[in-house]
Amino acid sequence: MAKRWELTGEVVTGVKKAAYFTQLNWVQEQCMEKLGFQPYPGTLNLNIVGDDLPVIEELQKEEGVKLIPPDPEFCTARVLSVALGAVRGAIIIPAEDVKVHGKHIIEVMAPVKLRDAFNVNDGNSLTLIIERSGDVQTI
Repeated sequence: MAKRWELTGEVVTGVKKAAYFTQLNWVQEQCMEKLGFQPYPGTLNLNIVGDDLPVIEELQKEEGVKLIPPDPEFCTARVLSVALGAVRGAIIIPAEDVKVHGKHIIEVMAPVKLRDAFNVNDGNSLTLIIERSGDVQTI
């Protein structure tokens, strides 16, 4: 059964940890193997507010793809595969015990710098439309 979500958020600067995570060899390798791309260093962070907050809770219940670290010092992360127009990407759903953002922040990684691809800066609004049919999602 197909599912569809729409989220509107404000582009915000993150805590500057995603660039490190997305460039780890095991993350790069597993993203290529499981998602079909190697992520650009960092993520696009969206602050979701208002009526769209329950959508974040729904997304967090989705199974997604697991990125499993070879070293137990790192945590397992779940990602939901998405397409942003012609760009493939993924929403990162970190484990609760290592989540660095509040519940209202969505992190999206892709093989390109999304701020440049969409010509957005902090404070700009961006709407994500996520459609899921089986394993395919679209933004």
